[in-house]
Amino acid sequence: MTAPSILVVDDDPGMRVLLSNLLRRSGFHVVTAADREEMVEMLEVRSISLILLDVMLPGRSGFDICREIREGGWGDIPVIIISARGEEADQVAGLELGADDYIAKPFGHSEVLARVRAVLRRPPLADSGRKAKASVVRFAGWTMDLRRRELFAPSGAAVTLSAAEYDLLANLVDHPQQIIARDRLLELSRFRLPGSSDRSIDVLVSRLRGKLGDGSAPDLIRTVRGLGYMFAAEVERS
Repeated sequence: MTAPSILVVDDDPGMRVLLSNLLRRSGFHVVTAADREEMVEMLEVRSISLILLDVMLPGRSGFDICREIREGGWGDIPVIIISARGEEADQVAGLELGADDYIAKPFGHSEVLARVRAVLRRPPLADSGRKAKASVVRFAGWTMDLRRRELFAPSGAAVTLSAAEYDLLANLVDHPQQIIARDRLLELSRFRLPGSSDRSIDVLVSRLRGKLGDGSAPDLIRTVRGLGYMFAAEVERS
């Protein structure tokens, strides 16, 4: 089996060397880039299994680059953000832009390896079990195209969700009329917030309710005090 290839994007030469040595000792192929331009060059000529992306880069920030990766032709490549900005708001922002995980500096070597291996074990979105069940689901007049990752309001208008919001909604509609604990929602999701799981889910639910409309959203995603959340609508699949 071919070892996964990991692209380390960091403008700090010492950090690039540290991460490269750590990953190579663990059997990974590693290539590096100091900025967005070098990253794009690597992505165009090599098959990359995962990107380790620093936030504080020259020119464009890692947050902007993460968004570009998700919206561009490399959207399926997993991304782990590594940053000295460890505040919860920064972690939520990174995950909502589409990062698969977020590691705050300083970090332990074993932590980096564990998170890299965990992300690489996750199935690609295109191969997820729920997409094998059906490509389109409908609830309360809303339509989700799981293959295209699109959401349409009862009026037919497209509704834009962040990657984390969409993933949360997809997991909720996959378990209708079931109470799901906050930590279980994180286990089901590609987008994990280390260290503060309850808060991250509450923030995402609040934002998702806002995008699902005024009066109907609290009835669609019900808070079950002390237990978690339940998606209350009937779900049809086709």
